[in-house]
Amino acid sequence: MTLSRRSALFLLAFGVWSWVIWPMFLRNIWADPRSFAPGPTAFFVVHALLTAASLAFGTIIGVIGWRAWVTRRRS
Repeated sequence: MTLSRRSALFLLAFGVWSWVIWPMFLRNIWADPRSFAPGPTAFFVVHALLTAASLAFGTIIGVIGWRAWVTRRRS
């Protein structure tokens, strides 16, 4: 399957966007008083797992976009 340049750029932008947004989200969750009492709460654990999954998916999608972009540039 060959992706268009527009699709490749969209996937690449999504991967970058994920790495911009989710670490900021985790910093905000970390600062929330509901996150620790005295150790990590379920609130924090759930949001940390959500962040980890989103970063993993963002990375995978970004790599797919990058590979498609490079492939389309060569053709």
